[in-house]
Amino acid sequence: MRRLDLGRLRSLLDEFSRVRLLVVGDVVLDEYVWGEVERVSPEAPVPVVHVRDETVVLGGAANVARNVIALGGSAAVCSVLGDDAGGRRVVDLLKDLGVDPGGLILAPGRPTTRKTRIIARSQQVVRIDRETLDPVPAALGRRLLDAVGRVLPSVDGVILEDYGKGVLARRLAGGIMRRARAARVPVAVDPKQTLLPYRGAALFKPNLREVAALSGMPVQTAEDLTRAVGRLRRKLGSGAVVVTRGARGVTLFEGDDRGLDVPTVAREVFDVQGAGDTTIAGLVLALRAGASLLEAAAIANAAAGVVVGKVGTATASVDEVSELLPASIAAARGES
Repeated sequence: MRRLDLGRLRSLLDEFSRVRLLVVGDVVLDEYVWGEVERVSPEAPVPVVHVRDETVVLGGAANVARNVIALGGSAAVCSVLGDDAGGRRVVDLLKDLGVDPGGLILAPGRPTTRKTRIIARSQQVVRIDRETLDPVPAALGRRLLDAVGRVLPSVDGVILEDYGKGVLARRLAGGIMRRARAARVPVAVDPKQTLLPYRGAALFKPNLREVAALSGMPVQTAEDLTRAVGRLRRKLGSGAVVVTRGARGVTLFEGDDRGLDVPTVAREVFDVQGAGDTTIAGLVLALRAGASLLEAAAIANAAAGVVVGKVGTATASVDEVSELLPASIAAARGES
């Protein structure tokens, strides 16, 4: 394995402050109800949660932007939200991060995606989803494309974050790709349902389940993964592929090389929610700061390692990532 140098990785982290990214995709409002369970309901065999606190944070594409900012970069967000209390809350939360809300379109009659999690003693009891999966209507799509076009000249890269909630429907995603190519801005994609609009993207970041679904091939072994990613890359073009594998880290596919496993540091895991958002934020910031794909993976592994040690939709700071980098390097080398 090529050498990973701690000083070099920390200098790349310092460069994140020079990187500005545009995040486009499905925005989610993550709501948490925190409480304690002391008894079972007499009405049904379910726990009774005594509520202690309630919090609301940005999720989905907005959480990617939140992670970009926490890691020292700057971000713009373009998306379609509902013209409802949830959508207005998203706008306010992004303003609090210093994100210009000009790229957000509030659509009457379209609900803002909300995921409400009931948490008792750090364990999720139930999740309630309020959302639509309908594609964004054509008129709203044109407005979103215009918003993307206004932002592209001011950014170093684009992240397309597809959660399957209708913002990145095929035609609209293709339009965003064409505009990014015309502006010569590299695009990274966190795919969900389809690859066809994203041909020519610089980076794809599926997880194992998504690789299997998108390739139409079972993925049980390393050889299976290599074959499945090979099929994806024939559809996608020359872009790099980073497959996230949970607690086992990531596997990198670049050029004509076979996959390179980059293990991650062993951590006590409290919550994997949002770890994928952290990973793509770390990868793209590092690549746009001048990192190799291997260096970017080591940084992203460290950032995700910080996040899974927290409960809820969390972020990692530059200092937290820097502190975990020695362990991340050791894990990547197979020393831990």
